[in-house]
Amino acid sequence: MKHFALAGNPNSGKTTLFNLLTGSTAHVGNWPGVTVDKREGTYRKGVEPISIVDLPGIYSLSPYTPEEVISRNYILNEKPDCIINIVDATNLERNLYLSTQLMEIDTPLVIALNMIDVVNKRGEKIDVKELSSKLGVPVVPISALREDNIEHLMKVAYEASLSKRKATTVLENNSLRHLISDCEIAFRGLNVPNALFHAIKLAELDELETKDHPNLVSMVEEYKDGFRDEVFGNDFEAVIADARYKYISHHFAQVKTHSQDHKSKKGTPSDRADRILTNRWLGIPIFIFILFLIFHLTFAEDLFYLNAMHLLGPDGLVSFPGTIFEGLFANGGINSPGVILFNFLDNVTGWLSEIAGTALASSPQWVSGFLVDGVLGGLFAVLSFLPQILFLFLFFSILEDSGYMARVAFILDRIFRKFGLSGRAFMPMIMGFGCSVPAMINTRTLADDNERTATIRVIPFFSCGAKLPILTAISGGIVQMFGIGNAEFITLGMYLLGMVSAIVAIIFMRNTTMRGEVPPFIMELPAYHIPQFKSLMVHLWDKTKHFVKKAFTIILASTILIWFISHFSFSFQFLSDEEMGASILANFGKFLAPIFTPMGFGSQLGEFGWVFVVGAITGLIAKENVIATFGTLAASLVAGFAGDEEGIQAVMVMAQATNITVPGLLAFVAFNMTTVPCFAAVATAKAELPKGKFISTIAFWLIASFLVGSMVYLIGTWWWTSFIFLAAFIMAIIIIHYVNRARDQRIFKEGI
Repeated sequence: MKHFALAGNPNSGKTTLFNLLTGSTAHVGNWPGVTVDKREGTYRKGVEPISIVDLPGIYSLSPYTPEEVISRNYILNEKPDCIINIVDATNLERNLYLSTQLMEIDTPLVIALNMIDVVNKRGEKIDVKELSSKLGVPVVPISALREDNIEHLMKVAYEASLSKRKATTVLENNSLRHLISDCEIAFRGLNVPNALFHAIKLAELDELETKDHPNLVSMVEEYKDGFRDEVFGNDFEAVIADARYKYISHHFAQVKTHSQDHKSKKGTPSDRADRILTNRWLGIPIFIFILFLIFHLTFAEDLFYLNAMHLLGPDGLVSFPGTIFEGLFANGGINSPGVILFNFLDNVTGWLSEIAGTALASSPQWVSGFLVDGVLGGLFAVLSFLPQILFLFLFFSILEDSGYMARVAFILDRIFRKFGLSGRAFMPMIMGFGCSVPAMINTRTLADDNERTATIRVIPFFSCGAKLPILTAISGGIVQMFGIGNAEFITLGMYLLGMVSAIVAIIFMRNTTMRGEVPPFIMELPAYHIPQFKSLMVHLWDKTKHFVKKAFTIILASTILIWFISHFSFSFQFLSDEEMGASILANFGKFLAPIFTPMGFGSQLGEFGWVFVVGAITGLIAKENVIATFGTLAASLVAGFAGDEEGIQAVMVMAQATNITVPGLLAFVAFNMTTVPCFAAVATAKAELPKGKFISTIAFWLIASFLVGSMVYLIGTWWWTSFIFLAAFIMAIIIIHYVNRARDQRIFKEGI
């Protein structure tokens, strides 16, 4: 089987093309020795099956980031049969910089000129034949988003893979050509493959090249002694980079002709949209409104508040009372799509548990309790939230694929820079809404260790999909039990609380233990485009598989363990539901309950107060365990509660059994949002943090979650305590300011 590699700049459409080529055959692993995602799949529509590897998005083959090292090593060491270089046709000259480096490798190369439909829509033209002639490699115009010309691209790539290719370079007339030729001869004498590429990298004194061939470094050093460029001196890397850009600008600018509209002051549709979406005053309110709209479409039981505005008549809509569809589609108002699917899946899981309970009615109590309340109760409490989790993933994927999330980073750079972070740090944070693991890995793009550490520490504050069941169950429970607010407002408020907590934490870290200069943030904003439906569905399928796999492995094991230790004493005697207070789990929870008392879900909750403590502890393994634990324990706390009930009902049962207050429930959410993340994220943080920062990071998460949870509970219970916290915050800022000023003055005097 032939192996093709996809290489290209970030935002060039590489992932869209990969999903299009591989479809359901795609799978994700890790590159050997590192935790960066490795995406592989198979293209089956050609002459023969072709293995496709999606390399990380990179701007060059210089070893500045782990992604660049991975791509470079794969191409050089694994020797793919062909490289398909995805080039963004709307940003042709910038994308061709990587192309000029790929040309210097002895591997068949095909340029996939992506987004050609956008270029044509602008009234612009690209002379594909002229571009191919100048590059010396095949160029195929495509639109991955519209699935245009994809089969032709793969046909050209397959034909190119059947022949050998000799490397070429755009540096033929460069002032360093003599040095490069000497280095190339030396590499050929050592029988090193891709001699031209290695020669150019050696001339740049590339870190990896000098490490692998230290005996050849003297050639470059000697050449330096008699060479000096007018602009760059003897910085050969800068000289070569400048030569590439000049060649691209001089030789490739004329292959693209611009329309008069493109040159006009109005600009492109993306430019006109950015005048509103990235406006200094409107940008952030628009972002918050978009977040609210997402949560409303996912959680609202009165869509667009039609019933609240009495637009549906005095009795609202029919909710099918007395049938299995009661409340499925509407409960007075119109349910949001997320709630409709949530209710439907909850009805299905309830029906399955009812069948299981009937089938096991004659079995021993511990058997039916274990299977129905323990296993099914825990699993179904989590699985019922799958539709809403997928809705959130869908909406965030749309925002990311459309190019809007890049704008959010640009907008927030203005704010973050004042707090000691660049907008670049916000990109990993936004990824935290999906999962903390890839978000932490993405901090490798940050150059400063202190900025990386601060960013990794606050990523868990951006609630991932695993925390969504906690938010949904408790916000729904508050609305149904206490009649307070709307679920979508509560959920949005907790998301914003996490973001605000992250900003406050960054202010303290970057002004105390992690001070440092804020690096400049330069980012090219991709053009807006409509995300591809097929690509979105592939993303959702991957998320569904991951969630279900987790439910039937880690969460299943956890629910079984929770049921076991909640129904057995330390002497391993089986306990009935009424005797659960003497169980291993209860004693463990009671022992830890005093620690959580300042947050409102500790000792003050009485006999069953330990249940919330246990839920918080099990969440350290996987956040989905929290609601799975609630589903298992609720069936034992209250007679008549079936383990098949949804997570919202489980929260209501536990709230009734413990008399927990609304501030206590909100503090429980706040604690779980900001505390130590799941084991997978903790392991990733340990791998990504600078040496010596891991233990202090764990301590940071524990302290931060305790403070945030306590503040939410105390302010929610006694509003006037907000003035105490505000005064303490202002006092801390004043102290930090004077300490930093004294330190800066001392450093200045010592420097003099």
